Amino acid sequence: MEKRGVFVDIGFMAQTENGNQTVTSMEEIQQEWHDLTLRVEHLEAERTTLEQENKSLRSLLEKTIEHRQKSHGELVNLIAGLVSKLPINDVGVVVSKLVEHNAHVNEICAALAHGKVEANMLQPAILKAMEQTKRDLTAAIKPAVEELIRLDTPLETKTLQSLVAQPESFFSPEVVRANRCFVKGQVPRERIVREFGEPALACFNDLTTDAKFNPRPKPEEIVMGFKSDFETVLRQEPALPADKQKGLLALYQKVQRSKASNGEAQAQRNVFLKLSFILELLHYYNNQSTESSEGIFAQRLPAVIEQLVLTGEQDKLDEKLIKQAESLLAFVAGAEQRQMIVNNIGKGGGAGRTLRFVLMLRGQKVPELDQVIAAFVKHLIPNKKAPSPQSLAAVLRLISPERYLLVVKAIISSNQIRKNDAEALGLAVGRELGLKELEAELKKSEATISPEQEQQIAWENIKARIAQRHSPNDIAAAIRDRLHAKYDADEVKQSWLALTAAEPMALVRIFCLLPYLPDGQTDPMAQALMESYVSRLMHEKYAETYAKVVNALRNLFKVKSDSPALVNFIALVKWVNPEAAAKLSHDVGMAPVQ
Repeated sequence: MEKRGVFVDIGFMAQTENGNQTVTSMEEIQQEWHDLTLRVEHLEAERTTLEQENKSLRSLLEKTIEHRQKSHGELVNLIAGLVSKLPINDVGVVVSKLVEHNAHVNEICAALAHGKVEANMLQPAILKAMEQTKRDLTAAIKPAVEELIRLDTPLETKTLQSLVAQPESFFSPEVVRANRCFVKGQVPRERIVREFGEPALACFNDLTTDAKFNPRPKPEEIVMGFKSDFETVLRQEPALPADKQKGLLALYQKVQRSKASNGEAQAQRNVFLKLSFILELLHYYNNQSTESSEGIFAQRLPAVIEQLVLTGEQDKLDEKLIKQAESLLAFVAGAEQRQMIVNNIGKGGGAGRTLRFVLMLRGQKVPELDQVIAAFVKHLIPNKKAPSPQSLAAVLRLISPERYLLVVKAIISSNQIRKNDAEALGLAVGRELGLKELEAELKKSEATISPEQEQQIAWENIKARIAQRHSPNDIAAAIRDRLHAKYDADEVKQSWLALTAAEPMALVRIFCLLPYLPDGQTDPMAQALMESYVSRLMHEKYAETYAKVVNALRNLFKVKSDSPALVNFIALVKWVNPEAAAKLSHDVGMAPVQ
């Protein structure tokens, strides 16, 4: 009865609130009461089932998180074990990154287990850095566009302003064509017709249509170039109104200024290249799933950096432009991607290759620093062509000052030129750079190097010359100079080991040149040295070297039986050991030397 009273009150309230609505009768309530109780019981049963499922899912999730923590910890330990085999300079950095990553994963897993994780917490640091890079790139577009507009370039202001709101429009066919025309000092046909009308085409030459290769190009693809007598033709064109002539003349002047070889034109090109770099990089980061990283970081962006820094003076680098290039490289999110860009600069050699090494040696961390410096010095000092100390110092002033001393030491120990010349050149460069501590450092280095280390360095330099395929005359001179400086059994052995590292024909040619001094006279130590070499060559310990030499001589004999290298080699062997010469002649397949 009490329940019925409740429903009656509700029905009464509904009637009073809604006016003309009818009151549910007691009979209807009694008829539907059974269905209502069944529904409530069904909902309660479903709630109980869902609670049990939630408990099971939570238990399963906790077990999954725990397993993820343990497996990730094991993976980090395995990677740390592999990392420990890297060079000692790299181990600390990599291990610290692994520890930091492991702590972050543990923190996320703990937060997930307690249900307190935030949405942004799940995003890895690399993705956060990527999003920040995209925001930085987007923010850098507007200043570059405003600078291009201020410089009054031939590019349309409307087109430039559209790049701020829609960076992807930079890659549309219309904008690509307009950019290409800006670089080449041309104008798209569609722009001429749109702004000045069809009569203005009489002032231009069609650079796209070709009777043989491209007879019917699409109108929107046609590119026009100003006629050589443009101003005269413009004045004689009656179909163009005065305002159109004035606008066309202004466009002509803009194009001519952008093509000039002065500071204004260079400023326009530099800002355009910066904008191109920013938009290319942003496009790649927004489309990483479809864009090739090699295409952007190994081809397009290195070319932009080269064009930005290398102006008309190909043999001179400007530090201001280098700093601008570094500011662009700072937008690149990954160190590996930055390194890829730098590594692909200067493929054609010359100043571009110099720029590559300068950018490397300006960085805070340089992978394989010793090898980079050695390659840099080899680039700066071509074989037998020592540049002036002033020119070398001018290039070295562009790199980081704390690396001056390392590069100068590499110049002094360079095997590109003679040792005395290298020392003199290195000391002169050091004086130009103001390295007062250079001589003290060299004396300290000489004092700390043991005779064994000095010997190893000397022969490693000779082996490097052999590996770099220096001329046999240079290598023979280097070996002769070393043996003249210090001649003993160990030095002779080291010279033989250096020779065995050479190719067979290189060994033969060096062997033939060693006995003779630059003035043509026979070296006093030649016979003893040749005798030592021949005895080692015939010894079973060096059977592999002997087989290679014989095979090379046999091939040479088949091609040219009277080859000077072949005849001289056999003659020198006979000079110190006739039996060895006879065996060698027999194995080669030639008649014994008389």
